[in-house]
Formats: sequence, structure tokens, C-alpha cells
Amino acid sequence: MRVLITGITGFAGSHLADHCLEHRGVEVHGIIRWRSRTENIEHLYGKVALHECDLRDASSTRDVIDDIRPDYIFHLAAQSFVPTSWKAPSESLTTNIVGQLNVFEAVRKTGLKCRIQLACSSEEYGMVYENELPIKETNPLRPLSPYGVSKVGQDLLGYQYFMSYKMDVVRTRGFNHEGPRRAPVFVMSDFAKQIVDIERGRKEPVLHVGNLDAKRDFTDVRDMVKGYWLALEKGKPGEVYNICQEKCWSIREVLDQLLALTTKKIEVKTDRGRLRPSDVMLLLGDCSKFRADTGWKPVIPFEQTLRDTLDYWRGQ
Repeated sequence: MRVLITGITGFAGSHLADHCLEHRGVEVHGIIRWRSRTENIEHLYGKVALHECDLRDASSTRDVIDDIRPDYIFHLAAQSFVPTSWKAPSESLTTNIVGQLNVFEAVRKTGLKCRIQLACSSEEYGMVYENELPIKETNPLRPLSPYGVSKVGQDLLGYQYFMSYKMDVVRTRGFNHEGPRRAPVFVMSDFAKQIVDIERGRKEPVLHVGNLDAKRDFTDVRDMVKGYWLALEKGKPGEVYNICQEKCWSIREVLDQLLALTTKKIEVKTDRGRLRPSDVMLLLGDCSKFRADTGWKPVIPFEQTLRDTLDYWRGQ
């Protein structure tokens, strides 16, 4: 079986490659850009085939997909940082929607018969009201950031290509996922890296934070990518699935638990530059549909995700 992972150098992409290689008889291919940071996949050199391609270039995308002719495509490549989407909304929309469109058109025009997983996002739900919790796939989509809008575009484009061309697309709306290799611009990894910098004397004992009241449904990335695999192994074409822990923690709880794992005395200060123009205050998902169709369930405790993230930065 040939598997193609777009965004293989990213956080989830590198963990997905690890998981794919655990399956016998799977040949893993990944798309990288010439300027991609590759530290997340250095341990994969010699185990996966890497192809240089910019998904925003339609002809390049078509050539690479026609050359690989994968059985599974995991489409993870995206501008995935919410605050960046406020500063560069056009870039976020172009990268996420046009990049995916080029993948779809490449598959369609080459006549390739393959399954495609779209890594969509819980940020699509945006403004969620108390009486709508936990969030099901049928909940209205009210995105509160350009990133959320771009993921709605990807999501509905997947539905449209399934309906129009019977393309074998499975959409997954992953809620927050964290763990080792996460870039330090994301909240749990950001806190962990600041703590390690303080432990090593590289930073004064002050940890800067944004909104600590928001609540998120956190899943370990290693459980999340198992869900991505099961989405294509057992998911139904055209369907959309939440993947989540079905439990949420406030950002304040994340911070408190990380601070409990260090012996350093650390002051916490709010940095107004870390606050967003509008924030999703509560995301708590319901993944009963995905569980029923695939048998997936998370096995890594939240506390282990926190420890492993902190230890990852201690090892850098």
C-alpha cells in the first residue's frame, strides 16, 4: 500500500508517518516544500520517500500525485496557527483552500482511485452555546477566525467533491491535539518551552500567557493520528467525524499542571499581545459517531501528554 502524507514535516504529519510505518507492507511518501523545517522527520530519513512540491502550484501537485499514485492520501498540509490567520488572512485562505483544491483536481484529472482523509478542525464550530454541548458533527459552523473559515472551506470542498465526483473523501474534525514535536507557538508547547528556558537560565522566571479562561478538548497527537488512519481504514466515504477526548480542560489548568512538574518558582503574567480579536471560549466534542464506525478510543492520559511535551523541550 502506498500512503501519501501532505505536511509530513509538521507536528501531526511526522507522528502519522511513525504510525503508518508500524503497518506491514505500507510504503510512506511525504510532500515537503524547499523551505520546510525538517527536524520533526530526521528520524524518518531512509524510511520514507520525500517529494518536493508546493501544493499551491497545480501542475507540481498533479505531477507528484501522478508519480506516486497513492492508495491513501492524508491531507494535513495547512497554515494551522490561528493567530497567524489574523495577521495573514489571505495567505491562510489561499494555502488551505487552494492547496486542497489542487490535490483534488490532481486526483480527478489523473483518474486515481484512492481514499483521502481531510484533517479539518474543531475551530470550524467557533461560537458554540452552552445548550449545544457536547458538540456533534451536526452543530452549526460559526468560525471566529480566518483559520476557522479556511477549514470550513476545506471541509465543504471535500463534501462537494464527494457529491460531484464521488471522490472517496473522509473528513475528520480534530479537536486540540498536543504532544512532543509541537511548535512552541501552540499553547501547551509554548508554556512547556518557557518553563524549560527558565529552568536553564535562558529566561527570567516569568511566564507570559494569553487568555487562560478558554477551555479545550485535548487529545494526545499519537492517539489523534491513529484516528486518522482508522478514518480511511473504516470510515464511510463522504462522512464527517469529530475526533476528540470528550473532556475539556481550561488553559489555566494546563498551565497549573505544567508548573507542578517543575521545581522552579515562576511568576505568571498576561501578555496582551497574546490575546486574539475574538476567541473560541469552549470546545467540548462528541465523537460517538467516529467511535461507532471505527472503534477508535484515546488511550494516552492527559497527564502523560503534559509530561512528554515538557520532556521533549528538556531534550532539545
